[in-house]
Amino acid sequence: MYGAGALLAPPPRPPAPAFEEPSSRLDELRADLVTLRAYLARVDLPAAATERLAALTGLLDGLLAPGWVSEALAEDPEGAHVVARAVRRDVPESVDAYLRTRWWTRLAPGARAPEEELERQVALLHGEAQELVDGLREAEELRQRSHTKYLEDRGGGGPRRTSPAKEGRPPEP
Repeated sequence: MYGAGALLAPPPRPPAPAFEEPSSRLDELRADLVTLRAYLARVDLPAAATERLAALTGLLDGLLAPGWVSEALAEDPEGAHVVARAVRRDVPESVDAYLRTRWWTRLAPGARAPEEELERQVALLHGEAQELVDGLREAEELRQRSHTKYLEDRGGGGPRRTSPAKEGRPPEP
């Protein structure tokens, strides 16, 4: 009897691996953004680029702030990659290239001012971050509309029904 029960019972299985929550992966990125801000505070940049970089880092701060927004970002691997690439590569590369080009331009002026190129790069990065923010906002708007539709479909959106007793009919058994 025991042997038959052992043959019918499911085999033991190892527990599934416990991976970290996706939002916990953003902690390193938050620290990198702090490092990037410190770097940007040390470099001499044109006023227009400084304003644009402040707007860009403000968007990145908003996306990475602990809470439901960063959780939504963590669930979007492509969005998290966009933020990581901006913080760890694109912004530092743009600023460093500007600083190097500015030095060379002083020795031998070129056709295009490095300030213009930096402003253009930062505008492109800001646009990419804004598209990410807009996409996350649209996802929440869709979620809200879906919930409204769900509530309407289950009958919550129709006229209020009065009880049968108030309509002069006897209640149904």
